[in-house]
Amino acid sequence: MYDLGRNFHIDLSKLKAKEGAILKGNKYRITILTERLVRLEYSPSGIFNDFATELVVFRDFDVPKFTKKEDNNYLEIETSYFKLVYAKEEPFKGSTFNPIKNLKVSVKDSSVVWHYNHPEAKNYYGSNISTEKEASSNEKAENRGLFSLDGIVSFDDSTTFRINEEGVSIPYDSSAFDIYLFVYNKDFGLCISDYFKLTGMPSLIPRYALGNWWCRDKPYSSEDIINLTKKFERFEIPLSVFLFDKDWHIRTIGPYKDLETGYTFNKNLIPEPQKLINDLHMKGIRVGLSINPKDGIYPHEEKYQDIRNFLQYNEEGLIALDPLNPKMLDVLLKYILNPLEELGVDFFWNDMKEFKDLNKLWLINHYMFNNLARNPAKRGMILARNSLKAAHRYPVLYSGPSKVSWENFMSIPFFNLSASNIGSCWWSHDIGGYDGGVEDPELYIRSVQLGVFSPILRFHSSSGKYYKREPWKWDSRTSSIVARYLKLRHRLTSYLYTEAYKYYKTGSMIFQPLYYYLPKVYDDMLYRNEYFFGSELLVAPIVNKKDPVMNRTIHRFYLPEGMWYEFTTGKKYPGNKKYVSFYKEEDYPIFAKRGSIIPLSNKSNINNTSNPTDIEIHVFPGQNNTYRMYEDDGISSLYKEGFFLITEIDYNYLPNNYTLIIRSVEGKSGIVPDRRNYKIRFRNTKFTNDVVVYFDSTPIQVSNS
Repeated sequence: MYDLGRNFHIDLSKLKAKEGAILKGNKYRITILTERLVRLEYSPSGIFNDFATELVVFRDFDVPKFTKKEDNNYLEIETSYFKLVYAKEEPFKGSTFNPIKNLKVSVKDSSVVWHYNHPEAKNYYGSNISTEKEASSNEKAENRGLFSLDGIVSFDDSTTFRINEEGVSIPYDSSAFDIYLFVYNKDFGLCISDYFKLTGMPSLIPRYALGNWWCRDKPYSSEDIINLTKKFERFEIPLSVFLFDKDWHIRTIGPYKDLETGYTFNKNLIPEPQKLINDLHMKGIRVGLSINPKDGIYPHEEKYQDIRNFLQYNEEGLIALDPLNPKMLDVLLKYILNPLEELGVDFFWNDMKEFKDLNKLWLINHYMFNNLARNPAKRGMILARNSLKAAHRYPVLYSGPSKVSWENFMSIPFFNLSASNIGSCWWSHDIGGYDGGVEDPELYIRSVQLGVFSPILRFHSSSGKYYKREPWKWDSRTSSIVARYLKLRHRLTSYLYTEAYKYYKTGSMIFQPLYYYLPKVYDDMLYRNEYFFGSELLVAPIVNKKDPVMNRTIHRFYLPEGMWYEFTTGKKYPGNKKYVSFYKEEDYPIFAKRGSIIPLSNKSNINNTSNPTDIEIHVFPGQNNTYRMYEDDGISSLYKEGFFLITEIDYNYLPNNYTLIIRSVEGKSGIVPDRRNYKIRFRNTKFTNDVVVYFDSTPIQVSNS
């Protein structure tokens, strides 16, 4: 069997369930993985799958509590969450007239009964493949989410690739059924926990990915790129990622025109790629490259002569893409992507636009992502379209080129929140839209503001002077508002990275829909877009145009139980109430719950997203709280070996006396700067001169303003 390398190897011992959890016949195997999760297999051949799949990487759960009863004809299994009845050795789908006959699962303390091909009509679904029109019409049906009002959801893993010990895909049995059924009733948090254990924990993205990204679909020269970064610097707007669209590589040569696939730099535009990448790195800007491998490998590529010794080619010399061929994947990684990494490229953008075979898209994403993580000094990351299987393991997701329109913009918050229903988070959209429509300063501002409080903030548009994504190309008011929010996004890195770590470590979703806590708002267009932004903030996004007479956006929002404070003004809002407010374009509805602690980076290098030397901590009154700020080097995998630091920010609240203690509680020294400047802002609090600060029990002089 072909060996792609140990970073692709799979420990198959983790893929076998414990014997005590398995109930097996000649043609069926039922595995009770947890009290809420059961695996249902039916195979006419009597051969069952213990490999990894696109979805599943772990089955070695502890044997849960359950009871069974059986006779020659029926098997009955019961846990604290469900009761399963199965007609032994019969196909799960039953008959046309009675689909429930052979297999049914009843949810405890509920009237819900599930059977094979159950419509699951109360499922809230996960986010789609893309926002593009060409996305497949049946994608919603394929992308069932975990969140359901019925408290039950099934995932059919029958037709995804199996992955063997060497990490190579192998065919599946088309006649077999392999279904994972989550039966959690009201315990959605436990369902998410089971899901992440089954499919793998979310990946921790590099810290730089949380800053501002730039991309344009135009033929930039090296000079153009450097001049653009100088413009960002002149306007003091941070930039953390420069993403090259397809024009970085050779696109026209000989008989080939407008190629989308390519791996060799166009030296007419970028004569010294490594120097350009080094120059960007010196500015604190990371580099991503668009890679669309759909056409294979053309004869003009730099490594072509070496590659043709391994793979077949046609009369024109073209080597077609075959992701099912491990040798092809090996060549793509070692002869194409790795040399580009050696030039300094930080990550790749898999821009395959093919939706017909999502299994093949998954393969490309999987191997590109894991190949980048082969070196402990580099963390796996990829920008790619959603293949729908375990997308949380392969961040960041790309929603495709979107239209410049309010209609498209209005759909983005709900699209993002749907990702939480499938345990995913890191979606990336084109800020302001990609093409079409009419450029509108209000739409541009609102799109940037939503991007600041979204998973990833990435500018991307078509070429041409018509499309203005550069803030300085707009009127002075628009550009100043946008610049202020882009600076805020950069400062939020300390908070967002901590929330990203919690997502990776515990599965705690960074972006949680309000409808998780108040399901009825799912069908209410006024409030369905609201979401929790990490553990401390709530966002009520503005997606509508302003009233032209009032010159304000009339915005309605709901605040949950408790006391809330507007993040920018500190204004207090009692919770469990609906509000209507009037927002100017420079304002945005972000709320901090009482006791919130939000760390922001302060005076740092304009583009640098590494651990700052200056931190500003916002503290809101009303309740004790402890915030554990997480930091590591932001780019390597050394955090898995304990090279990180957790700083505890402990707020003790009394109406007339506040105490804030900052101390390192876990990790290693050398992760953060030896000395730091802290600015503490107690929000919605009366001014006082009675401020005392200690450093290791020694009083120190501070500025109180």
